[in-house]
Amino acid sequence: MTHDIATRSGLPEEMQTLLRTLPRDGWHRHPNLADSTRNWMNAHRGFRQLGEIVQDETEAFLDGGLGGDAYARHLAHYGNLLVRNLHGHHSWEDRRFFPELEAADPRFAAGLEMLESDHVALDALLDRFTRQSNRVVQLATLDPTQMAEEARPVRDDAEALRGFLERHLTDEEDLVVPILLHHRLRG
Repeated sequence: MTHDIATRSGLPEEMQTLLRTLPRDGWHRHPNLADSTRNWMNAHRGFRQLGEIVQDETEAFLDGGLGGDAYARHLAHYGNLLVRNLHGHHSWEDRRFFPELEAADPRFAAGLEMLESDHVALDALLDRFTRQSNRVVQLATLDPTQMAEEARPVRDDAEALRGFLERHLTDEEDLVVPILLHHRLRG
């Protein structure tokens, strides 16, 4: 059974076994919530914020509230932070973190595989975003008059990326944090 991120509206019911007994609103008070888990969730918060910054800066440029040179600098900086950190984060999850979780609780192997599939889809979206963003940054020097036309797809990709991250990161937390709490992992 596949649970494509493009069509799912939340963590599939069969993957919510622990979430039902360890709901999100109680995590911050749970005695097994380790600092490493808080840090992991803070990284997710940072990805959401970077996605918002990129989208907002692009909108500001397209609306005329931000000049081309400033936009190119901001896009290069924040876009790079977002892409590089997301790649590093989900590579670590796929190679180290998810295997540890699966070993602790094999019942959730299908959910972890679903999240890894999300990462493959995320790579494709990040690649498209990177290529388009690099084009806009280059145009700041080569042909600033073309920047707005090329920034529209960056805006669309940033919007898609924010939606993707919201769905993926929420599902990831809803699956993973209860496993960590239940098995007292990463403490």
